[in-house]
Amino acid sequence: MKVLVINAGSSSLKFQLIDMTDESVLAKGNCERIGTDGSFIGYKAADGSKIEIETEMKNHTQAFEAVKNSLLDPRVNAISDLSEVTAIGHRIVQGGSYFDHSVLIDAEVLDKIKELSPLAPLHNPAHIQGIDACTEVFGKDVPQVAVFDTAFHQTMPEKAYMFAVPYEYYEKYGVRKYGFHGTSHRYVSAKMAEIMGKPIEDLKLITCHIGNGSSITAVKNGKVVDTTMGLTPLGGFMMGTRSGSLDPSVVTFIAEKEGMSLSEMETVLNKKSGLLGVSGVSSDDRDVTAAEEQGNHRAKLAHEMLYYQIAQYVGSYYVAMGGCDAIVFTAGLGENQPVLREKVCDYLECLGVKLDKAANNAAIHGNQGMLTTADSKIRVELIATDEEMVIARDTKDIVEKL
Repeated sequence: MKVLVINAGSSSLKFQLIDMTDESVLAKGNCERIGTDGSFIGYKAADGSKIEIETEMKNHTQAFEAVKNSLLDPRVNAISDLSEVTAIGHRIVQGGSYFDHSVLIDAEVLDKIKELSPLAPLHNPAHIQGIDACTEVFGKDVPQVAVFDTAFHQTMPEKAYMFAVPYEYYEKYGVRKYGFHGTSHRYVSAKMAEIMGKPIEDLKLITCHIGNGSSITAVKNGKVVDTTMGLTPLGGFMMGTRSGSLDPSVVTFIAEKEGMSLSEMETVLNKKSGLLGVSGVSSDDRDVTAAEEQGNHRAKLAHEMLYYQIAQYVGSYYVAMGGCDAIVFTAGLGENQPVLREKVCDYLECLGVKLDKAANNAAIHGNQGMLTTADSKIRVELIATDEEMVIARDTKDIVEKL
């Protein structure tokens, strides 16, 4: 079975074709600037060389035409005919309270994804476009599966997912914590249990997905008991351009002083805050690190705030679960920033974490492994996440039951 994994954004479309016989990646690429001038598709040839083609992509249907052409490109050597694509798996950001597992896409599922668009206005409409475009390009007979970012977090208890605002807003609008990055947290928590050789049902794990967008999740006995992101991906700790959670009066105070609308204020919190807002340098951690090394105080402050906030959440989840067996770092910064891991673990020494600095410094660019000493009370591990594989596996499992 060959599964095409799709992650459709408002102006981009990432894809991977995975052969589920041995879970090998046959092709992968990205369509950029959909709907604007200068649109292009980039993908890799079989020899590892990069191919980039400028092509008109006014909408997602044209983007999928470009994806189709790339899959059939003899330089990629992925497939010789489109009929070899058995099924398509879609990453869907917001599944609300409706979906606690992946599902086959039908008219009812599409309606629910559309209904949830107000909770993910930049993502869910794009996913719908992606699904419709897939149907148009690949045909109605190719099954499509929805894999939700929010599904893994649906085991959270009410005390964790409810906000202390009038209950009617939950009843009327679904205002609650949903959490995101669910496929990543699900993948690395299962992988951690496998590495430890124990059933996940017997473990208390804290998974830290740290990238430009970041979240931390407490997984107790295989189920999520809390996570940092909230109603939207803005909640939790500071990120590349997102503020994370803050005193709500900060929003109204700044908006009033600056004469900003709610929409303008939302842009500030989502796109101008976090590492970028504090450092004044960049949202890219590499740039912030370079500035800190040159003595930039604000760059150093941005990092100190980030490390502190991550440690705060890890500590709170230790309490929430009544202990912790292992902490996992994953995603862009989690996998490739040894200083971040070291600084966070310094805070966690009071919980019995003993970092092996040599192992930590060597763990970069896919070099996975244990980061703590043998006598550390809590094991800390680096695991490279693979959200696409989760989507492909779910798609395979659902389609095989048809």
